[in-house]
Parts: sequence; C-alpha cells; structure tokens
Amino acid sequence: MACSPEDFPQLWQKPAFELLFDCLQQLRVDPPVWNFKISRAEIQREQDTTVQLRRQVSAYLSNIIKSNLDWIEDEDLREELWTEASKRLSERCGRAAMGEITRCWPFERSDHAAFELAIREPPLTGDSLGLKTWGSSYLLALMLGQFAETSMRHLLAADREGGPATALELGSGTGLLGLAAAAIWKSKVVLSDLPIIMSNLVFNVEQNRQIIESLGGQVDSGALTWGGEEDEIDQEIFHKKHEYQIVLAADPLYDDEHPELLAGAIHDQLCLPSAARALVMVPRRDETTVNLLSKFRQIMEQQPMPLVCVEEGLVPGQDDWEEDEDTPQVECWWGVFQRTDV
Repeated sequence: MACSPEDFPQLWQKPAFELLFDCLQQLRVDPPVWNFKISRAEIQREQDTTVQLRRQVSAYLSNIIKSNLDWIEDEDLREELWTEASKRLSERCGRAAMGEITRCWPFERSDHAAFELAIREPPLTGDSLGLKTWGSSYLLALMLGQFAETSMRHLLAADREGGPATALELGSGTGLLGLAAAAIWKSKVVLSDLPIIMSNLVFNVEQNRQIIESLGGQVDSGALTWGGEEDEIDQEIFHKKHEYQIVLAADPLYDDEHPELLAGAIHDQLCLPSAARALVMVPRRDETTVNLLSKFRQIMEQQPMPLVCVEEGLVPGQDDWEEDEDTPQVECWWGVFQRTDV
C-alpha cells in the first residue's frame, strides 16, 4: 500500500476528485496467488502491516461511502468514488466479498519454459462455487510435471505413439488445472463443468488458448453434469463413453451425493484399458471432507470395472476463502486410480 493514513486526503478539507480517486487506487489490495512456503497470515500482514492500520483504512473507506461528497458537483464522479471505496472495502473482507478479479498464475515446465495463466473469477453469488479458483487446483497443477515423469509417463511421454494422451478435467471451475495440464503435458485437455459455470470457463479457455497452443497444448470445453440429463451434457463432445485416457479432478467433494456422482463420472469417461489413469485431489479440511473421501474411494472400487488407488500421498495446501487471516494450511490428499478388471 503506497498511501499511508497520514497522507489520506481528509474529507473535511473537501479534496478534489482526482486526489480521492488516486488515494483509492493506491489502497487497492490485489488477491494473492498462493505461495505454499508463505502462510496467508504473512501475505496479509505484508498488505496491511498492523490491525490498527487495517482499521484506519476501513474507517476511511467507510467514511467516503457514507459521505454525500457534495463539494464534487458531477454526480457521475461521486458515484465513481463510492464504487471504488466499496471495492477497496470488499477486498479487505475475504474472497467471498470480492467483486470480479483476474489472477495470473505462474508455472515452469521441466524444460524450463515459464508461463502464466490469466484466470478470471466473477463475483461469488449463491452456490456458484465453480466461479472461484480453489487452492488445490493450483497445488495439483504444480505437481503435474512429476506425474508426467513417474506414474503417468506411459501416457504422457513425448515419444509415445500418437503423442501424449488426451485428458478430461471434471468440475473444472475456472479452468486453472485443466489449462495448466494442456500447457505442461503438451497434450489435448477437455475442460468440463455444470452449464451455469460454462460461460466463465469458456472465457478463461479462450483467454489462455494462444499461450497454451504456443507451448504445444490444445484445449476444448463442454458442459458435463455428473449423472445429468442430455440437455445438461454437451452431446457433441460427450456423445460416447470411455473416451479419455486421463481424467483429472481437484476439490470435487463437498456434498453427500458427490462421491457417487464423481465415481460414476470417472467410470463413464475413463478409457477401459488398465493403462488409463484418474488423478484426483481432495483437501481434507474437516471430518466431513475426510468422510466424503473415504466414501468416494469405496464407491470407486464398487464400479462395474473397479477403480483402485494405486498411488497416493498428502501435501500441504491452503485456501483464501475465510476472512480470518490466521486460516491454517489444508492437508490435501491426492490419488492415482486405474481399472483392475477389464
């Protein structure tokens, strides 16, 4: 924050629009891209160094919102100041309160090719959790290179006949994981989610298509409601079952019905040969998510052609959902599944 409380244009002095607007721009708080070596509390302290300072800034912003700003004659300019002050205040109230944002997420491939993906997140409304980029999607995206060199090398090796395998991401949300997979694996990846999520997902796919294609990847997207009716599924893309050699999913379990729906979607979309793989990450935030994960693993083994976990691990991750600056890190489970009865 370049502007300190001592430098704030005071309302009793009736500052000009330009002074107030410039101050509000300097008070902008950009949403952090996760750094798993730095806690969210440390990031927040860098942005607003003390509790007292945060209170001063919030009080100042609230005063602008409450003021009629009657010394500024142009009503449109007054509206602009109220809007900017409201945005600055919401930026300090946690991700749930933020308006539309775009984050740039950095990556580096094993061949040292560095790139960024620009991901738009609209304001959160109702139950549209797919409009938010969850921490586990970035964490799993950062691990994609190691899977390409180990348990999934037979599917992603550059010298593989026909090239790297085609992948499908289930519950793509804002698309970060699937887009990263296309760029890192130099493969074709199809991103999917509920119809109500698709508008923003398609936007992010198109926004990043050029950089992904320049890195040797391909992307496509289509609506896919797990267990849904025909009008909830893109029939042009998903008209046949068992088409994908890799299926990805990050943070897909947050309702009692999800374990069965996700397991069914993986069974329906994953190729039948045992060489195919499903890669899933689930943050173990609480007892509920731990139980959902256990249920999911059981149902995977109960599919017509059982899907068993052949490799798994735990890694530390984090979310930025809560307003509380002391939000702890979240332990994230990952697992690689394959069919055993084909």
